[in-house]
Amino acid sequence: MKQDTIFEKTPGWLDWYAGPSRPAYQLPAGAVDAHCHVFGPGAEFPFAPERKYTPCDAGKEQLFALRDHLGFARNVIVQATCHGADNRAMVDACLASQGRARGVATVRRSVSDQELQSLHDAGVRGVRFNFVKRLVDFTPKDELLEIAGRVAKLGWHVVVYFEAQDLPELWDFFGAIPTTVVVDHMGRPDVSKDIDGPEFALFLKFMREHPNVWSKVSCPERLSVAGPRALDGERIPYRDVIPFARRLIESFPDRVLWGTDWPHPNLKDHMPDDGLLVDIIPHIAPTYAHQHKLLVENPMRLYWPEETANGAR
Repeated sequence: MKQDTIFEKTPGWLDWYAGPSRPAYQLPAGAVDAHCHVFGPGAEFPFAPERKYTPCDAGKEQLFALRDHLGFARNVIVQATCHGADNRAMVDACLASQGRARGVATVRRSVSDQELQSLHDAGVRGVRFNFVKRLVDFTPKDELLEIAGRVAKLGWHVVVYFEAQDLPELWDFFGAIPTTVVVDHMGRPDVSKDIDGPEFALFLKFMREHPNVWSKVSCPERLSVAGPRALDGERIPYRDVIPFARRLIESFPDRVLWGTDWPHPNLKDHMPDDGLLVDIIPHIAPTYAHQHKLLVENPMRLYWPEETANGAR
């Protein structure tokens, strides 16, 4: 249903990069972009009144065109904070994908069992808890644990988004979540610090001590200090992030995921070329075995377990 409301973008918001290059790296058959979003379009799926930003429109048609251009077979569409707990845009994209997309929703304590089942039937397989204070308002942890317990019964997992300096205060809460926990973007490490320093070591310890915790090795464009400039005539930007992602892949090969993060919310200085982001993959996962786990086996096991159980890839 069309809406009369006109949404004006937040000043300084960058639109997604309309001319992505074709990757030099050939993705393995069945590869999954395990972290991306849809924004609206606002005329059809209004943005939440409590949002912290108003994005550009970036709908399912553009997402699926990018999927095909880059060579992915499937997507995992994560509910964007600009839509709050109104999951209609994400659900619409999942339903339109003909089984090639799964979703991660945002829900409130008031969500009914029937609504959760409807989300499951549409392809949702997880909920996202956001702890980045500049993006969302605080939600009591007891409410989040109640939600986690309810979705665990559906076989869903919990995605958590936080910044590295906040891990100590969130440690016990994350450890109490009764299902698989997927950390967005490596817990946002400060990549200007030593990879063997205490901050990243704490995150590695957290994953070692909690075998139900996975990590997305995504979003170098958010984490990089060096920025998008490629060095020595090569195509590879964001080189300072590569060692952190590679350490996680080598340490936990069965618990890592990768995604584009298209259409790259809240970037202010530049918009990445998604083709170049794909070309980083063989640098963070140098072996075919690691690439296949990262892009095919792991996301299929988490989001399409019924196909994995039947031996499908």
